[in-house]
Amino acid sequence: MSELKLLLPDESWRGAIEELKQEYVQANSAMDGTSGLSSQDFDSWLEKNIRNRSPETVAPGLVPSTTYLSVRLSDGRLIGMIDIRHYLNEGLRLHGGHIGYSIRPSERRKGYAKEQLRLALEKCRELGIEKALVTCDKKNLGSARTILANGGVLENEVEDGERITQRYWIQVK
Repeated sequence: MSELKLLLPDESWRGAIEELKQEYVQANSAMDGTSGLSSQDFDSWLEKNIRNRSPETVAPGLVPSTTYLSVRLSDGRLIGMIDIRHYLNEGLRLHGGHIGYSIRPSERRKGYAKEQLRLALEKCRELGIEKALVTCDKKNLGSARTILANGGVLENEVEDGERITQRYWIQVK
């Protein structure tokens, strides 16, 4: 597996982000950790992402968050996205956690999610987060393995209708 780096999205990534979005759509795959990319055009999405980074400009009802692009060092390919919430509100405490992420369908099962989460935990440390809550659907075994590989400890499971959310805590080092 090649190494990844986390980069902030900007206009120069328009084509790569639109291509990534199309791949998710064609695969009928959820776009977790993309800060709502599935329901917005690029310009609106980028503007929202920039606003969401600051407590002064984040949308009402949301907490400040930073969405990063996960880029492969060897060829500059956009592999996935990861969103870090700077702190938790009640809803995030139950279901969302500090971090949401996904890897594009064509790059899954190659170890990128594990590396992406590891890099995000470094960003959490920079934000002063000492313990990061990371959640996943109980049916998402790949995500659970990724979280466990990064030191996640299962606290509990929360039922919400048909969905069961597993809540893991990771000590940020």
